Amino acid sequence: QVQLIESGGGLVQAGDSLRLSCAASGRAFSSYVMGWFRQAPGKNREIVSRISASGEIKWYTDSVKGRSTISRDNRKNTVYLEMNSLKPEDTAVYYCAAGPNWFANQYEYWGQGTQVTVSS
Repeated sequence: QVQLIESGGGLVQAGDSLRLSCAASGRAFSSYVMGWFRQAPGKNREIVSRISASGEIKWYTDSVKGRSTISRDNRKNTVYLEMNSLKPEDTAVYYCAAGPNWFANQYEYWGQGTQVTVSS
């Protein structure tokens, strides 16, 4: 069992930066693939970024590529998502999730989410 708690969301202006954090407790955080997802009002949840268990492999959706960085600290059981040059369309609830396998791209554990609102 893994518990995930996101933090770092808030209300920012377009062009600002934010760093989201996801603190994990429970077993074997360092063995899990971690992902960041978001869900905007009236839209389906979408994956934003994911990082392999070791941190060596990273993936980003096109809309955030080049202005976001995912990282993890396995000693602190924490995964981060730094987002720069924020746009109003980045407004969403952001969730982190933990999954067992990079290739399966499935996630077993989810946090409660943190709201990011970007004003124009």
